[in-house]
Amino acid sequence: MAETSWNDVVGQRQLTDNLKNALKYKKISHAYLIQGEKLSGKMMTADLFARALQCEAEEGIKPCNQCRSCRQAINGNHPDIIYVEHEKPNVISVDNIRQQINGDIAIKPYSGPYKIYIMDEAEKMNVQAQNALLKTLEEPPEYAVLLLLAARAEAMLQTILSRCVVLNIKPVPDDMIKKHLMSKVQIPDYRASVCASFARGNVGRAIELASNEEFDRMKSSVIGMMKHIYDMEINQIAAEVKKITEEKFDTNDYLDLCFIWFRDVLLYKACGAYGDRSYIIFKEEMSDIASAAKRYSYGAIEQIVHSIDRARSRLAANVNFDLTMELMLLDMAEL
Repeated sequence: MAETSWNDVVGQRQLTDNLKNALKYKKISHAYLIQGEKLSGKMMTADLFARALQCEAEEGIKPCNQCRSCRQAINGNHPDIIYVEHEKPNVISVDNIRQQINGDIAIKPYSGPYKIYIMDEAEKMNVQAQNALLKTLEEPPEYAVLLLLAARAEAMLQTILSRCVVLNIKPVPDDMIKKHLMSKVQIPDYRASVCASFARGNVGRAIELASNEEFDRMKSSVIGMMKHIYDMEINQIAAEVKKITEEKFDTNDYLDLCFIWFRDVLLYKACGAYGDRSYIIFKEEMSDIASAAKRYSYGAIEQIVHSIDRARSRLAANVNFDLTMELMLLDMAEL
């Protein structure tokens, strides 16, 4: 468990206020379900709340990160904060629940006021596992707190959800993510803009992208191609499509990079050479964006954006990958 504070939960004021008020007024529920995308901060939030519940500080904001209990939690050896594990990658079985929760919860806390169970990927519980957990949720010991983390709460039984306080991690605005990346990860302005745009409101994903060499390689590849797409022959386009597969580039990110390039071209075209360029993401490519803005008409850019959307829809429908990508790139070249 990392040494974090509530300030590290970026852009989730409503959620953190809810949990801090529960601590302040000592109105702790027996079960919480924190719902959000992968890397969105579910585990960090659960860790913070668990640490705060066990914190031994008599005053001030909890967790204090200094007391014996907090240090135990940060070092991963607090006896009353239990992480539910599952050996199978895609399912949490009834045996996992019986052995790690139901068979353990009757034992009182060793040192803290609570006994806390944190279950990541809770939506992977099969029906039998959920029914087993339901028995515990119906009559939990006074000291028990269950923190369920899920990407898709709708995959869980309504009877489970009805017994939980459901908290949703919401998408964070790009400007807030960008500021966080620049101050905490210490990356330059233009790089923070790109990572924030691609994160789609997910701070954890933005941080991951900021240090992802594969993403950098893909970005360089896409931008290099966008600069010369209008001069490329069909065999060169086919080679670029083959490269996507060979390099194992993320297709959605690849299409997003294409979209952002033409978004920047459109913005430059609309604002002119002396207009406000603060909204352009690929600022380091300004001269090539300016050249592309002269080359493409508004109608052509609109058609290209539609072509990118079409490619995304076709790939989602399992249309042939090479054919779909070649058609999209050919549209860019011809328009």
